[in-house]
Amino acid sequence: MATTKTTTRTSVRKTPILRFAHPFFTTAPPENRAPVPGMGKQLLTHIQQKLQPIPAAKRTPTMTLADVIGAQGESDVTNSGSISFHAVGDTGKSANSPHGAVAEAMATDFNVGAPASSPAFFFHLGDVIYGPNKDVNYRPEFYEPYVHYPGKIIAIPGNHDGETFPKTDPTTCKAFQANFCAPSQTVPPIAGTIFRQTMNQPAVYWLLDAPYVQIVGLYSNAAENPGFISGTIPGQAQKTWLSKALQSISAQRKAGARKALVFATHHPPFTAGGHSPSTEMLTDIDGVCQQAGVMPDLFLSGHAHSYQRYTRELTFNGRPLQIPHIVAGTGGINDQAVPQATGQKTGDHTFVKSMKGYGYLLLEASNSNLTSTMFAVDPTTKAKTAFDKVNVDLATNRAG
Repeated sequence: MATTKTTTRTSVRKTPILRFAHPFFTTAPPENRAPVPGMGKQLLTHIQQKLQPIPAAKRTPTMTLADVIGAQGESDVTNSGSISFHAVGDTGKSANSPHGAVAEAMATDFNVGAPASSPAFFFHLGDVIYGPNKDVNYRPEFYEPYVHYPGKIIAIPGNHDGETFPKTDPTTCKAFQANFCAPSQTVPPIAGTIFRQTMNQPAVYWLLDAPYVQIVGLYSNAAENPGFISGTIPGQAQKTWLSKALQSISAQRKAGARKALVFATHHPPFTAGGHSPSTEMLTDIDGVCQQAGVMPDLFLSGHAHSYQRYTRELTFNGRPLQIPHIVAGTGGINDQAVPQATGQKTGDHTFVKSMKGYGYLLLEASNSNLTSTMFAVDPTTKAKTAFDKVNVDLATNRAG
């Protein structure tokens, strides 16, 4: 009679059963914890091991406004004396949703009789598409909601744009690149009868050198929290490029050419609602800024589905700076609760303004000022209301 070999449950168990869902549910600081094999002393190590590689740039990650809207469009903006543009993140819904309401409200800022004074473009702050099947969802969740929006749309990926699914989305940022980093501006088959061309950005990270403003868009990778611009898996290419780009801007300023400088990452350096702040990412960016001798005049993010504005105050190269940090993940995916801003100060930044709901930013830059206005949008009536406004004096770097 044949015998059957039995295996006890304990003999095949390769890792101990944890009391909680992760091993760091504790008040002990990382330096006082026992290391966990493969994870060290903090959950951050596990997150860093699950990041995605950053897609290689197709060419030098610098573009001009003419690359986006044509040479005549750039000339018209230059001659107008200022540039305006939209910005918001976290959309990923249908036209018949708060996403569509925000898109319709943004479209009312355009004047067909005065194209030079209309917004030059819409800067999407990431999380264009959520979940699997991203390539086919660009039709209902991107092309259809913006069918009446006349402006060009540029973007950086959010964590959901970079997430992967083995069966439907095995390659990070593939659908994003197909729609924003295409070889040329061409109406894609997925758009059907909707005439909206793809964007031909050089990479998922880039510098837009436009009249009156320079925008640095960075990819902060695919983790839910926090964000990273470099690392073992993402590599150093983006950070190395950022250093060279800021050194070039520094040289331009020393030669007398001073434009407003806007930074953007999907993950926010500071946030009080919905997600955690990305302090390690900010430290990484600060290090590059210190080396180049340049700090941004304004920092934009999405990720948290609310509006939050902070004022960061620091001394840089012996000069006091006030840098607004704005979280605008209010594009329509959903709205998240956020604490009321009452001037709470944490470290070098103060929590100035907050809002639960939907809306978008309208930014304007000139030779002397950079202004951001937050418009709240009622998803039912599509009515918009100016909720918050901040201006940066480029001569004094004071925000008010």
